[in-house]
Parts: sequence; C-alpha cells; structure tokens
Amino acid sequence: MSREEKRLISFQSEDGFLLNALLLTKSFNNEQADLLDRPIIIHVHGVLGHFLARGTPRLLPPALLEHGISSLSVNNRMAFMGQIMGEGIFDYAIKDIDAAVDLLKKEGFRKIFIFGYSLGANVVAYYASERPNAGIQGLILEGCAFSLPDSQRKRWEKWDSIPTYDEVYVRAREVLGKDPDKSANDQIFIVYRAWGPTFNPFHVEIFTYKTWWFMRGPEAYNAMTYRVISKIKVPILFLQGENDDILEPGEGKDLADLVHKAGNHDITVRYIPRARHDCMENPEETVKSIVEWVSYIDSNKSEIDK
Repeated sequence: MSREEKRLISFQSEDGFLLNALLLTKSFNNEQADLLDRPIIIHVHGVLGHFLARGTPRLLPPALLEHGISSLSVNNRMAFMGQIMGEGIFDYAIKDIDAAVDLLKKEGFRKIFIFGYSLGANVVAYYASERPNAGIQGLILEGCAFSLPDSQRKRWEKWDSIPTYDEVYVRAREVLGKDPDKSANDQIFIVYRAWGPTFNPFHVEIFTYKTWWFMRGPEAYNAMTYRVISKIKVPILFLQGENDDILEPGEGKDLADLVHKAGNHDITVRYIPRARHDCMENPEETVKSIVEWVSYIDSNKSEIDK
C-alpha cells in the first residue's frame, strides 16, 4: 500500500539565506530505491510564495503526486515580502535553487526537474542558463515573461502609472549610486496605477529600489529572459494559459523559438484552454500536459542511459 509523506525542511543557500520547503512524496512499499528513481520536481513560485498562493503553487504538487511525481516546494528569497524588504534580489535567487538541487541530490534523488511559475519561471530560466552542468532532467516554465522589465514598462505605460517607469529609473540611480549591488542606501517606494486604472490598493505595486533594479529595471539583463534562454540545453516545456491576462499571447512561443534556433530542439509549447495566467484554472489539462511530458523525457533519458 502506498503512503503519502509530507516533510517540512529548513536549509540554507551558500550565502546563508534560510530556506523553507515542503517535500511531498509517496513511499512505495517502503522501497526507498524505487522512490528515488522516480521523477521529482522542484517548484519555484511567483511573487507570493508557495504557502500563500491559491493557484498553481498550492494545487499542482498534490495533483502531480497522484501520478507518482514527487515535489519539493521551496520558498526562496523572492517570496512574500522579498521585493518589499530588500531580500528579493533576482540575480541571487539562483543560489536558492542551487541549494534545493543539492539537497535532493544528497538525498539520492536521480531524476530532478524544475518547475517555475510566473516570476519563478523567469528565475528558473536564468538558473538553467547559468548552470548548464547541474544534472537537471528538464524545465517546466509556466507563464514565463519574454522580459520582466519590458512587461512592466508596457503595463505601467498602459495604466499611466504614478510615478512613471522612467521616473523610477532616475530615482533608483540617485538612491543606489554607482554600484546598486553593494548600495546600503535602499528605500521602499510605491507605484500607483501599476495594475489598473484606479488608486485602489489592488492596483498598487511596491518594491525597494534595489529589488526593482535587478528584477524590473532597464538594466536588469538577467530578468530579460529572451537574452539568456538560448543558453539552456535541457528539455523545456512552456505552459501558458490561452487567456493569459498578464502575458502577451505569443510570449511562450517566442521564447521557445529562440531556444530552438540556438540548437535545443527538445522544446514543447502547450497553451492551456480555459485558463488565464494561472494554468491550474484548468487542472485537468495542466496536469495532463506535465505528466505526459515528464514521462516522455524520463523514458527517453532511460533509453539513452541503457
């Protein structure tokens, strides 16, 4: 009889950042070797973190477990108030994925995939471009923006934000000085009409200048996924809702085309019907797409290894 196991884990990245994660697996007649040889997915969340989000980050891991796919959901430094408290530096988030991958490898897991949702998809793409020898089986990128800075600029221009994108950039340079990475002079700022036409809090966006600089600013080159994604050599599944209300319709396909042109032909794009930015609005199609793709990659890898 199979048995579900949930384990809360705390561990640190190489720079000492404390990470909290939920490991969700099934034990198969207590045969540990069997469990470790099955696919496991590291889940990288969007801006909210795993344990606050109501959609994909919360719903997907238990749904995948029903198909024998384990999950490690890690709340990295981008979670919760990371972009408000100054900890959510985009470039450093890959250190957290490093730590999660190392943890699973030390536990003995041999088939590690990484799933990124929304902002997390851009973080995962950057990670994979910087870690070509990490030993990852493949990536699943849901709602991956072509470029986080460009997306925000267009959105703020659409809603006539206060302050404007260019005004924030000028102020960020004043606050952070010549070396934004080492600046100790960070400050919180608020942008009104960032997500809609009113001054309602629901349409407000909040950052520190440093978190904005590395994630959304015009010099946030690592968050411009189109600039880095061609370096990825592992298989990729792009997922995007057919009715995505945040991304443009072709962003997933455009990124896939760049990877394909760079010589990585193991690329799949799936548009999920009846779903917006959160593909788990249609859980049946989303889970089916992931399970079938993971099974395909896993079986092909097994044949190559024989």
